[in-house]
Amino acid sequence: MPPYAEDPSDPAAGTGPRPAAFDWTETAARQRAAAGLVRTLRPRAAESELLDLASNDYLGLTRRPEITEAAAEAALRWGAGATGSRLVTGSTRLHARLERELADFCGFEAALVFSSGYAANLAALTALSVRDGLIVSDADNHASIVDGCRLARAETTVVPHADPRAVAKTLAAHPGRPALVVSDAVFSVDGDRAPLAALATACREHGAGLVVDDAHGFGVLGDGGRGTLHEAGLAGDPDVVATLTLSKSLGSQGGAVLGPARVIEHLVNAARTFIFDTGLAPAAAGGALASLRLIGAEPALPARAGTVALTLHRLLTAAGLTAARPDAAVVSVRAPGPEEALRWAADCRELGLGVGCFRPPSVPDGISRLRLTARADLTDAEIERAVATIVRTAPPGAL
Repeated sequence: MPPYAEDPSDPAAGTGPRPAAFDWTETAARQRAAAGLVRTLRPRAAESELLDLASNDYLGLTRRPEITEAAAEAALRWGAGATGSRLVTGSTRLHARLERELADFCGFEAALVFSSGYAANLAALTALSVRDGLIVSDADNHASIVDGCRLARAETTVVPHADPRAVAKTLAAHPGRPALVVSDAVFSVDGDRAPLAALATACREHGAGLVVDDAHGFGVLGDGGRGTLHEAGLAGDPDVVATLTLSKSLGSQGGAVLGPARVIEHLVNAARTFIFDTGLAPAAAGGALASLRLIGAEPALPARAGTVALTLHRLLTAAGLTAARPDAAVVSVRAPGPEEALRWAADCRELGLGVGCFRPPSVPDGISRLRLTARADLTDAEIERAVATIVRTAPPGAL
């Protein structure tokens, strides 16, 4: 039957054509195209000649032989998949070792590994909030935090970006309510750092818990890459919980929640993205564990990522581009608009450079950007080549 054909058995037949299911997606597609916001999947080859400044492989470990061999060995020993949820058959001794060493490395009492960082954030926010409680969330938090707040039973108040006073004011306006304050440690768009010490002070003045997503700080900041909370002296505190990914600095896949043992035990019993999700694949756990041990053996790697970021920022701004000063390994370069950002990234790619392209609605402030990854394994020559390419392809209005 054609999409708009009338069903003769329908009593309303004859009153006009009815739209077929999902016709509205065509309208949405036209609106995206008109706004220059169409997203496209671009499968990559196993090998590429592109200079990669687009991935989140901050320490350049994804292809290190020690890591890939450990992942392969784990798959051969434990199987291609976890075979079930962590509470049924999906927990292996490999998962337990990863959790123990991750907690020890970052300075927390315990850790729990998830299939993704997204799932870890959903778990922390939904399982650590209560129906009559309050969540105070930074306006620039990652989408996984936003979705965790939406799914949580608590009321959510969004406060201005990196504003501890607004956090304290919001908590003071809701005395006696169980509360969480949640923030990225390093924000994924501009790479700026949250004022964690001031946030912790506001939380403690009002009896709130602090949940920090350290996805972009872990492996880059802190002593030997132990993370932003470790650097701030907050790791292991009884009122602090961290979430992070295994897919950035560790070059693997998955996520984790770190915190007091009683919090982790609660997540095992209450976090739906833990209870009902298949466990992390053994290969990912094995690769992440090998990366964690490698970072411990090569403490200069995290510092190198920071040096690369600052060098990129210095050279780009010296050339006349507007770039946010990085606090970790993310370097953000402002574009005149979404279409210009997309074209800029495509032009860079044509010249052999892969860069990220952030446009609305992925950016909370509506400003389009190129997003660069300052990988620890980039050479000085590669940094200079990347900057030259970005400057050469810059659209009108960027310089």
